[in-house]
Amino acid sequence: MSEARINELALELKANLKQFPNFPKEGILFEDFLPIFTKPDLFKKLVEAFKLHVGDKKVDYVIGLESRGFLFGPTLALALNAGFVPVRKPGKLPGPTHTVEFQKEYGSDSFEIQKDTIPVGSKVLIVDDILATGGSAFGAGELAKMTGAEIVEYLFVMELDFLKGRDRLDAPVFTLFGGQLEKLQ
Repeated sequence: MSEARINELALELKANLKQFPNFPKEGILFEDFLPIFTKPDLFKKLVEAFKLHVGDKKVDYVIGLESRGFLFGPTLALALNAGFVPVRKPGKLPGPTHTVEFQKEYGSDSFEIQKDTIPVGSKVLIVDDILATGGSAFGAGELAKMTGAEIVEYLFVMELDFLKGRDRLDAPVFTLFGGQLEKLQ
């Protein structure tokens, strides 16, 4: 039942994406998921789809990646009765932090998470909008491990299957729908 409902929600949500040809560069068809947040009923359905997928898995914290993981991560955390913890670019979080450098499609980048916000042994979900090469999600996963947390799953709205980002991740991966960026024919 829940899988059928998730598929139904995914179809409705995907129908509300907006396409931008030649963005961010020539030859790319970008599907923007931001219109979902302009309609409260669609935003609720996005969270419902993820909540249905998570089901009865134990989750203590939702870790959201800067910046689009912040759009739905806190709301999902509330729906799951879990805490929310942000992963940010360096210099954005106060107090002591764990820092990790990771490789992205155009070079290296870094993320930070505050120390002592996630107790050792906590069960966490890592959420972001897009799974592309997996670099950002991999970095967030490394930070989660530095806190002593156990990654239950990675959740994404969209995935670029052809970039094989899920191959870099060492926990289950769920995407609501794939094909976010496509090459124009």
